[in-house]
Amino acid sequence: MIALERLDHFGIEVRDLATAEAFYTGILGLRVSRRLGDQIIFDLAGSPLALFERRDLPPPDPGRIEQPLGRGHHAFRVSAADFERARATFARAGVPHKGPVDWGDHDCLYFIDPDGNLLELIAYRS
Repeated sequence: MIALERLDHFGIEVRDLATAEAFYTGILGLRVSRRLGDQIIFDLAGSPLALFERRDLPPPDPGRIEQPLGRGHHAFRVSAADFERARATFARAGVPHKGPVDWGDHDCLYFIDPDGNLLELIAYRS
């Protein structure tokens, strides 16, 4: 059996790096740590997030946000204050989102990026 230590990094495919970079920096507040040809790497609290440009991706399905539960996605933990700030930011910026969803010990806010990737914010209650 292999003993996995931790998640090292994860990647998300996007159609256009410039559009994706504007979203991930301007809306989510990430900072670019490096650029590698058709990639942008962000540092997310020590775990790199890579965006890979794939111009042949199918068009995004904005309706995907209507049924986010049980679908593949990436989740980011935030404070309760940032969770509320995100709801307002998404509404103001026209980011498709759904929630909050109450999971008992935490709330979730599902949203999609400009390429239709399903993402989630999680705020745990103390």
